[in-house]
Amino acid sequence: MFLDMEGFRSLSKDDFRVLTIVEMGMRNHEIVPSKLVHRIASLRHGGTSKVLGNLHLHKLLHHDSSKYDGFRLTDHGYDYLAIKALVNRGVFVSVGNKIGEGKESEIFEVAKEDGTVLAMKLHRLGRTSFRAVANQRDYLGHRTSYNWLYLSRLAATKEFAFMKALEEHGFPVPNVMDYNRHCVIMSLVQGYPLAQVKQMQNPEIVFERIIGLLVRLAEHGLIHCDYNEFNILIDDDEKVTIIDFPQMVSVDHRNAQMYFDRDVECIFKFFHKRFSLSFQESPDDIDGAEVDMDENGRPYFSSIAKGAGFLDKELAASGFARKQIEGGVEKDADSGEESEDGALSSELNESDISGVDSLHLGE
Repeated sequence: MFLDMEGFRSLSKDDFRVLTIVEMGMRNHEIVPSKLVHRIASLRHGGTSKVLGNLHLHKLLHHDSSKYDGFRLTDHGYDYLAIKALVNRGVFVSVGNKIGEGKESEIFEVAKEDGTVLAMKLHRLGRTSFRAVANQRDYLGHRTSYNWLYLSRLAATKEFAFMKALEEHGFPVPNVMDYNRHCVIMSLVQGYPLAQVKQMQNPEIVFERIIGLLVRLAEHGLIHCDYNEFNILIDDDEKVTIIDFPQMVSVDHRNAQMYFDRDVECIFKFFHKRFSLSFQESPDDIDGAEVDMDENGRPYFSSIAKGAGFLDKELAASGFARKQIEGGVEKDADSGEESEDGALSSELNESDISGVDSLHLGE
């Protein structure tokens, strides 16, 4: 998906006001009624209709009149709201090229005011099937109604928390800096996906290091659940970095052993096929981890000592996302706006509207 930052710069304060109102309305409506948007926006001289038309023209809102006249945010509209919030915070000032794309995310370069280049990850859970995400990730808790933008937001929240904690515990992960809605900002890793690496000086050492990291995660109470050659980066010095964390689960998950064994098998198959490694003999030590192995060197999940930490409990690794509940009012952690029974505040934070003009498109 292309990010049209020229279009971003052309949006006015009223445009962002209406986008935010539609976002708030989507907590309680699949399609936000036009009448509700008009009532809350309170723009003079028919201004709300003009703004809605402009946002629809730029594909930031989708119009639906099948049941009643209303609007919902598109992916682009959600992107703009997240980018605007992060620009207002001073996290970055420009957006560059797309540098990566996965089945559930897109990665773009962004730059700080001093020229430092960072990575911006936009979660897009709508790329996968409803059944797969709903069954494997319990982000929703007891919530029965939601949309894909909401799921993407929870994925970003969860990934930010995981990366922050893993970095603090010495795991080789990108340095995560900030997040908003479905967007996570992190350091740009100077490396390549393992899947793109055709030759390696020390494949045995790298293999043992990667398996050792998988065991260390389990010792800290976590299982990656998507540990493969696409989510492991390696630089020219064969230093390993792990990425992509929102799907991680606790070692106490009912399918923990299956997920762990699947992660192990992905690494064994890749190194056997790409670098012709044989695993007839079990290594004595995998990157400092003491764990029993089978005859082919695969670590036994049941033998891993899960006493190095309780990150699974600390981070609610089973997939729940925290919401602030105060007096029956659900409060959004990002924007500070509240909603109760569909009633939305008409007073928007001015900081959500200001600072937009500072963003420019990186070359």
